[in-house]
Amino acid sequence: MKALVLGIGLQGKAVIHDLEQSSLITAVLAADLDVVTLAEYIRGAGYRKVIPLAVDAGNEGELVQTIRASGANVVICMVPPTLGYQVAWAALEAGIPFVSSSYTGMVQELDGEARARGITILPEMGMDPGIDLLLGTVAVDELDEVHVFHSYGAGLPEASAADNPLRYKITWTFDGLLKAYKRPARVLREGREISIPGTEIFSDEHMHLVNIPGLGTLEAYPNGDAIHYRDLFQLGQGLEEMGRFALRWPGHCRFWYTMAQLGFLDDEPVAIEGARVSPRQFLVHHLGPRLQFREGERDVVILRAQVWGIKAGTRRKVTYDLFDYRDLETGLFAMNRTVGFTASIAAQLVLAGKITEKGVLSPVRHVPARLVLDELQKRGMEVRRQVEDLDPLERKG
Repeated sequence: MKALVLGIGLQGKAVIHDLEQSSLITAVLAADLDVVTLAEYIRGAGYRKVIPLAVDAGNEGELVQTIRASGANVVICMVPPTLGYQVAWAALEAGIPFVSSSYTGMVQELDGEARARGITILPEMGMDPGIDLLLGTVAVDELDEVHVFHSYGAGLPEASAADNPLRYKITWTFDGLLKAYKRPARVLREGREISIPGTEIFSDEHMHLVNIPGLGTLEAYPNGDAIHYRDLFQLGQGLEEMGRFALRWPGHCRFWYTMAQLGFLDDEPVAIEGARVSPRQFLVHHLGPRLQFREGERDVVILRAQVWGIKAGTRRKVTYDLFDYRDLETGLFAMNRTVGFTASIAAQLVLAGKITEKGVLSPVRHVPARLVLDELQKRGMEVRRQVEDLDPLERKG
């Protein structure tokens, strides 16, 4: 079997690393715009199955032609999300299954055509979205009724590496992170939908503290639209609360709330001595180089799905956690591993006939969650499960 991986950035490197180890995969076509640097990276890593390939994912005609000529059995898309629809369309035109770590978005429009052609399109198979949805699936499956659903995700420097004033370092694009820092959110509280402006996600009103065993107390702030997942997980009228949160070391939320209130996350350019620069882009270029990991430092990824509800007449809380740390031998960050390995596993399950549905799929409804979690554990990640029967008056905590 041959896999074509488009986009060999930080997460794409983790994809080709995982495919290199797979007995199912005989060749990996690693496609990127900068093929010279890519070829040097492949030689340095000592990969035997990986072949560098020059491709411009922004060129529709070239993209379809490249996919068709590659002889690949699956396309794994790790290019920026803005190009995801184009790559999915090109894979569909070439008649080849498509896997991505990005949100579904416009790709959903390809569902009817993919069903008609008998092609699998599987987005949202990364860390978040991806592993978070799989943990949520297994947690929800343990209850008869779900009253509260909280999902958490974090990519952090571990405590010893959190040595700057922000207690944060970069494991994916800083530009993408700052865009997410001004994204509006929606949560469900006491049965009411609450919309939170992007400028308020870090406020004390919407932030809460969470204790993570082995890490300690972290801050949680709303991360995107949690209400969307109510229907995705097919949760009933008994659902009282639903939230999707990101986690940071203490102090992070207060700093970024202040920055947001001062307009430092704004995109409108400001004229400075003849140049026009947006405040957010200033931060990207000024702070980005100062928030890099040093050699030997590790990041940690934590994903948690926590649900409260009823099981066989008993009030119960179910918690699933997944942990991963940077692999200092390969240099791959936990963020790279959780995103890239998950996408690689999903592609291999498609090729092995363990994911067979056609059309645009969802990890919640169409992916064998426990099988993927087992595969992630084989790659050194830790999954913890805790079940607590609650006092009749206890619900959260």
